[in-house]
Amino acid sequence: MSHALHDKPPVSSLRGATLPKWFAWAVAAGSIAVGLGISTAAGLNSDIQWALIAALLFVVGSYAISAKVEGSRQAKDRTATSLVWVAFILAVVPLASLTWETVKQGVKVLDGFFLTHSMGVVADSEPGGGIYHAILGTLEQVGLATLISVPVGVLTAIYLVEYGRGKLAKAVTFFVDVMTGIPSIVAGLFILSLWILILDMGYSGFAGSMALSILMIPVVVRSTEEMLKLVPNELREASLALGVPKWRTILKVVLPTSIGGITTGVMLAIARITGETAPVLLLVWGTNFINSNPFSDPQASLPMYIYLQYTNGSEPAYDRAWAAALTLIAFIMILNLVARGIARWKAPKTGR
Repeated sequence: MSHALHDKPPVSSLRGATLPKWFAWAVAAGSIAVGLGISTAAGLNSDIQWALIAALLFVVGSYAISAKVEGSRQAKDRTATSLVWVAFILAVVPLASLTWETVKQGVKVLDGFFLTHSMGVVADSEPGGGIYHAILGTLEQVGLATLISVPVGVLTAIYLVEYGRGKLAKAVTFFVDVMTGIPSIVAGLFILSLWILILDMGYSGFAGSMALSILMIPVVVRSTEEMLKLVPNELREASLALGVPKWRTILKVVLPTSIGGITTGVMLAIARITGETAPVLLLVWGTNFINSNPFSDPQASLPMYIYLQYTNGSEPAYDRAWAAALTLIAFIMILNLVARGIARWKAPKTGR
């Protein structure tokens, strides 16, 4: 009995030694070294092959060493973490590679002259020229599509969240879901048949904007709807309890609270349509000259310009296509930065 009282309690089997913080980095370095060795010995020429081998070794090695030292429970946790890191790298590497290749190829001819001149007096196979006419067309077409889509999308989302009940709301939700999956070429064909073939209005930037708005509206509706649902009901109830009408509650309480998320959703929708080529090819066509009127005659755009220059096949055209692609990426990045700035500016201020 006395011996039992003085015996130490048994150590839990769930606890074991802990590996140092640099363990993951060491395993990653070892996996890369072994992966390169296997790739060299096997005569593999692709970087993707040795990278996949290294990723597999990293996951297996992390589990094996952790299971030996820390136990199976901690090893499973490290394995899950390793898989997350591998998935993250697999997603980032192509994006970084694409960005680097675009920057490397695009800076060859990207300068002030390229941004402020058109292709009006330069043949596609000759050096020189620029993308001013394409930038102008893209800004006007995307701007018109935004003016059409944002009010319709936001008001539709407000209806679905704040007022929508019954069969009409279900029907609207169903059609929004259907529109989300519509291919861009279908939207272009719809406007082509209605606006150009039936109404005989002719090819123009506005025709392309209408097709782009069809693609943009469901994105705006879905993102705005989710942001409005995140607004606590207590805020609505407090406003209504003070006798504020519902429409004013939505305007002064609900929308300001969710304006950051709504703005971000709108910017994502703009990014979604800015690079579309199929509707532009069908409805806007293209031109090498400056056309500042989106309601009349064919008009250039950046996606169409990239497509036409790349299909030309000459070295100067390739350089212009890469430079236009870099400009398009920069345009999207600027839009996202502006969206973040507006979201922070419009976000409700909270005191401490």
